[in-house]
Amino acid sequence: MSALWHAIAFFTRIPVPWLKPSETAWKKSVNCYPAVGIVIGLVLCGVHQAALYLFSPLLAAVLTLVIWVYITGGLHLDGWMDLADGLGSSRPREQVLAIMKDSRVGAMGVLAAILLLLLKTAALVELTRPEWMLLLLVPFAARTHVLLSIRFWPYISAEKGIGKGISEGLSLVSIWLGYVVLIVVGWLLGGWAAVTAILVSMLFALWFSRAVAGKLGGLNGDCYGAVIESSEAVMLLVLVGSWWG
Repeated sequence: MSALWHAIAFFTRIPVPWLKPSETAWKKSVNCYPAVGIVIGLVLCGVHQAALYLFSPLLAAVLTLVIWVYITGGLHLDGWMDLADGLGSSRPREQVLAIMKDSRVGAMGVLAAILLLLLKTAALVELTRPEWMLLLLVPFAARTHVLLSIRFWPYISAEKGIGKGISEGLSLVSIWLGYVVLIVVGWLLGGWAAVTAILVSMLFALWFSRAVAGKLGGLNGDCYGAVIESSEAVMLLVLVGSWWG
């Protein structure tokens, strides 16, 4: 349980006052990322459903997104912005990494954040009452997909960020278990539409990770955050697509 509490404490704003810091538990906490996604998903489902009864779909979507950003502390969104600033500079690898480390946010990062949040808001507007439980799957899937990024691409060796060392605690069993539970829950909640969204977002996460690692020589914490944010957006798009009729 200690590993789970470490994951919840770091990746959400949910208070865990009884947590005793442990390096071993921290490294093993990577296996609990899908569980953290479930916790976030349950919160978002409750907020979105309540907001839909009280407000218009647009306002409900905005309020849900506000809670979404708040409960994650904007951690993954920050990684998305940093990566956009770095890659958007079109500079050599070392300069890109230096830009990503800079605490200041540039124009590319701001634009990337605005566009991503607009996309998520528009998709949430389309996620009406009959499909509201599908929102549970989005953070769950994204935090399962990022395990593949951590497992199959090296951490940038020169980096000393939060992601360094977590791959040592990652178990292949956790990845398989995460996907089995994700697919089963997806099928129960949304049938083929949900399973398709899971698979498409997984393929996107793999492609995205490969593309970024090809430019940087590996991945870091910012890249993991960007994988989570972008795969959440892709999954939302697939879920609310008009092709499901």
